[in-house]
Amino acid sequence: MANENKQGSSNRDSADAERLKQRIDLMDERLDNIDSVVSAVAERVMKQPVSLLLSCPHCGKNIEVALVGQQKPT
Repeated sequence: MANENKQGSSNRDSADAERLKQRIDLMDERLDNIDSVVSAVAERVMKQPVSLLLSCPHCGKNIEVALVGQQKPT
């Protein structure tokens, strides 16, 4: 009976380890995707100016945020 408990625990541990490995792989893939998106946005910002127009939820005023990179626009 003790051997069955040890073997059952071992199987559960290996299943948990495999599930954890799969979740880590998925998280790694998601982080790679986020990195690609952030890199693409950063390249775009460096090539041309980007402006964001936000409106304040409290007073309703419009706020413009402009991002300009180091490269001169072509």
